[in-house]
Amino acid sequence: MIEIIFQKDWDGRCMYRHIMERLSAFPAQTGKILFDEERKKLRIHTDDLPKEAFYTIKEGVYEFIVIKKRDDWFRGILSERFFYQDTGEQDQILDIIYSVIEGHREDLASFVTGPDEKGYVLEAINEIFKGSISFSFDSFVMFRLKPFLDVLRSFVEIAIDEYKLEQDYQMFIQTLREFLCGRTPLHEHVHLKLDNETVFFDSDFMEIKRSELVKGIDRKLLGNHPVYVDSVTIAPLLSMAPSTIYLYTDEPEQPLVRTIGNIFEERVKLCPLKAFQRNNGHSNEKVQ
Repeated sequence: MIEIIFQKDWDGRCMYRHIMERLSAFPAQTGKILFDEERKKLRIHTDDLPKEAFYTIKEGVYEFIVIKKRDDWFRGILSERFFYQDTGEQDQILDIIYSVIEGHREDLASFVTGPDEKGYVLEAINEIFKGSISFSFDSFVMFRLKPFLDVLRSFVEIAIDEYKLEQDYQMFIQTLREFLCGRTPLHEHVHLKLDNETVFFDSDFMEIKRSELVKGIDRKLLGNHPVYVDSVTIAPLLSMAPSTIYLYTDEPEQPLVRTIGNIFEERVKLCPLKAFQRNNGHSNEKVQ
């Protein structure tokens, strides 16, 4: 028999329910899983337990740890170690964490080092399920899963850094929107070509020379935001404050394009590079 003792009866009930859900495929074996709520003990009678059912029980324990408890541990780390008490902030940081875990943020995943999550937890579970044993779930987590918890903390630290950067970025965008608000357009329409280099054109497709762009930059922009404001592209656009920006690019997801879109919003009209060749020399009314 395997006996798991819990400090929190909620953990025991949750693991019991999760195992029972998985074990529904083996109805004849469900009577071998018992949870004593008063003593906070989960008992698994392993005698004559089919291999498939035994494997299913171990999978249930694994899923409880890496799906349900992992989320609790992430929130605990955020709350107790980094003092993020607000659930809304926690949710935003967790979104970043899970985007890394699910492989959507390779740029951040490279900063997380540690044991393979699934392999390490399964190895620890297999070890304690080798024979009859009575153990504390919380001690098991503290000592056997310490490297796993260290990896979780790494995920949280990376996600918090990214969250702070995103918050700074949103404040930066809002500041530039406020700067833009109420400014008189120096050009009604501007054509911006982003290819191997950045080139500005007026409404008649006449190139706006770099010297003219530099001369027209509002110095308050570079004085107040010298690190963040791109003097090649963003500063000239903000200074000209055009009513419409026709932005020609074949890479609409690149950071600069997204930033221009976030600042100027509905003023930006995205066009493929081939549209620039087609419209060059024609009036801006033809560019749609």
